[in-house]
Amino acid sequence: MPLTVEQRSPLPMGELSGHTQAPGLSRVEAHGSRLLLTWDDDSQAPFPLIWLRDHCACPECRHPQTRERLYLPQEAPDEAVEAEVESGNLTVHWANGHLSHFDGGWLHQRRPGSLPSDAVPKRQPWEEGFSPVRVDHGDFTAGVAGERDWLTALLRDGLVLLEKGPLADEEVSRLAERIGPLRPTNFGARFDVRSKPNPNNAAYTAIALALHTDLPNWRQPPDIQLLYCLENGAEGGESIFADGFAAAECLRQSSPEAFRLLSETPIDFRFQDENHDLAWRAPVIALDEAGNVTEVRLNNWIRDSLRLPVETIDAWYAAYRHFWQRVHAPQHRLEFTLAPGEMVAFDNRRVLHGRNAFDPNSGRRHLQGTYLDLDMCESRLRVLARQA
Repeated sequence: MPLTVEQRSPLPMGELSGHTQAPGLSRVEAHGSRLLLTWDDDSQAPFPLIWLRDHCACPECRHPQTRERLYLPQEAPDEAVEAEVESGNLTVHWANGHLSHFDGGWLHQRRPGSLPSDAVPKRQPWEEGFSPVRVDHGDFTAGVAGERDWLTALLRDGLVLLEKGPLADEEVSRLAERIGPLRPTNFGARFDVRSKPNPNNAAYTAIALALHTDLPNWRQPPDIQLLYCLENGAEGGESIFADGFAAAECLRQSSPEAFRLLSETPIDFRFQDENHDLAWRAPVIALDEAGNVTEVRLNNWIRDSLRLPVETIDAWYAAYRHFWQRVHAPQHRLEFTLAPGEMVAFDNRRVLHGRNAFDPNSGRRHLQGTYLDLDMCESRLRVLARQA
């Protein structure tokens, strides 16, 4: 049966639609197993019938409260007998009597082959002279804007500062829990960074900490680290950070063979104490299918024995030295002193961190830290963007 095009009164929008600035529909045409849609701005896109049937938002096809899909597209849909445009939106009548409504703007945003819009920013490498965004604690806790600015900077730059916060125990946990649940590790869900006797980690000493990422010996290292300064009266102890992604790209350009070795050669990382023995094998630089850098695992303390073929060992060490030099190059690193009431947050799988040595006899130095999952940070930013 041929499809018809009509203009009628507004459609109910269904569970999947929402407010959008995209143009409304002006016309629909049938072309075999597809509908060709035309919008008010004259843009066009073909939609397979099976896609439209799968995305029906009626209560039979989507749970009305959870919005989870109930329809299972195991076979081709029944033929559509009629499609009509009503006030910029689409209605499809199926041969079995089912009725589907689609918001025209919603469909425009989901044209086949188009990329989704997202409030989460793209990562941007640090340029020389980079200075991290600073957000007041009061703005972060007062409403949407401050928290949104903080998350945007964190996800875009990999590092952001919060300042003028209270000197309150567990404040780092309270701030983190606005975003999502704390990510526990073998050091607990929340940890204290200060010099202490019988340490099981270099962070709990007063020595200098070379640039590193935390816990590369985990299959899934923590994504986001938060460090909240409660006391910092000791001499020294300046915080150091470097953009590992920018350093990796610099290595790719200057020493492509070193970059290849570090991105293709898994090595062993391991942490052991009386209660834990955590080990994982992975490359120093991880890439996605398109060759983009997605992760840096650089931690010289817990790099385990290098188990490589003898003919590869010298070349690997040379590549490792090259990358170490790039990471510590001035254009990729920052150095500053965290003041009491300040919190630094950074992407642990991108940004390397460290500190200068400090004198524990000259004053007290106490930071509290925790980790968050990147998924929860991105989720929170999307929720806040809807409230803007």
